[in-house]
Amino acid sequence: MHTAFITAISSVHEPKNFHEAQSQGVWQKAMAEELTTLEENKTWSIVPIPPGKHSVGSRWIFKTKFNSDGSINRHKACLVAQGFTQKFGIDYKETFTPVAKMTTVRVLLSIAINNG
Repeated sequence: MHTAFITAISSVHEPKNFHEAQSQGVWQKAMAEELTTLEENKTWSIVPIPPGKHSVGSRWIFKTKFNSDGSINRHKACLVAQGFTQKFGIDYKETFTPVAKMTTVRVLLSIAINNG
């Protein structure tokens, strides 16, 4: 069983950059979904760069999500900021953290309840 899963995930190629992904329909769809989600959640907006300022770069990260049987669940694309170019107080004033998955929250709550 584990051998089949490892074989399935090792045969999948994930793009390393935007140029590799743009020619494949599944990754185009994943990128479109990510941009739609960012817009719906109002987590970003496109604005002109003020004079004398520079923009923070971004990069696409591509991951294939699998089911427990090794079949592909979905293709996930994340647009991430290259925050290492920012300076506190100049480029940003807040720190953002990743959001936990609901399954993780449920497990933590279950452990807390079971331990009183």
